[in-house]
Amino acid sequence: MTALDTTTLAPDPRRLDAVPERGRLYWALADCWNVTRRSLTHYRRQPVAIIWQLGFPILSVLLYGYVFGSAMKVPGGGDYREYLMPGMFATTMTMGFMNTAMAVVTDAGKGVIDRFRSMPMAPSAFASGRGTADLVLAAAELAILAATALAIGWRADGGVAAAVGAFGLLLLLRFSLIWVGVWLGLLVPNVESAGGLYAVAFPVTMISSTFVAPSLMPGWLGTLAAWNPVSSTATAARELFGNPVAGGGTWVEEHALLMALVWPAAITLVFLPLSVRRFQRLSR
Repeated sequence: MTALDTTTLAPDPRRLDAVPERGRLYWALADCWNVTRRSLTHYRRQPVAIIWQLGFPILSVLLYGYVFGSAMKVPGGGDYREYLMPGMFATTMTMGFMNTAMAVVTDAGKGVIDRFRSMPMAPSAFASGRGTADLVLAAAELAILAATALAIGWRADGGVAAAVGAFGLLLLLRFSLIWVGVWLGLLVPNVESAGGLYAVAFPVTMISSTFVAPSLMPGWLGTLAAWNPVSSTATAARELFGNPVAGGGTWVEEHALLMALVWPAAITLVFLPLSVRRFQRLSR
């Protein structure tokens, strides 16, 4: 494990009440930065893992774009590859929570979290530091995916400002799901058990508007897909990118931009406190 600079860690919790509010914020940010720096250092020292994380989405883009692209139709017309790309962006951001969960449970298995628990660090530092590092990696993933999409013919026709907004919504979804990954990583007992979470993550991304419009699915399945947070972000991104949107006429599809903000906010409000609370309970 990378050595941490203990001079910037939080003060003894027994004296925390004596620390001014501004001082508490400083120590919390310092602890968050230490955890972030450690996580980023590990990423830099494990290039093979990074290549795999980035390589799989690229292969998926090429597979669906070239192999299935000519056979798929978009309701209302439009190029399927342009319909697909925002969905692939959203799917990649969603599946990223599994990388977070695996990293957390691996740290727990190596005793890293026990070491953090023995330090007088801010309770929120582990979750916030892990989340910041993963968000940096997610931004890199998104940039590489966008470059790949441009290479196979995808275009963002909605303008620069709208494209920036779309990428912001995609990162917002990833940000919210980081806390799901941290919570699950602290919850499962070992790496083997964490691997089983893919069985949950896979249907979440498939039962969405990523590959097929919900209106083409059976009624009940289409409803599930339409209300999937992945679908809301993918549809909102399509609107902002100026790509084909296969709207089904439901309320949630007509208000995709709103729901692309509401879903991440709701997920964060639920799982960020759960992550911090779970970390605190481990120390009891």
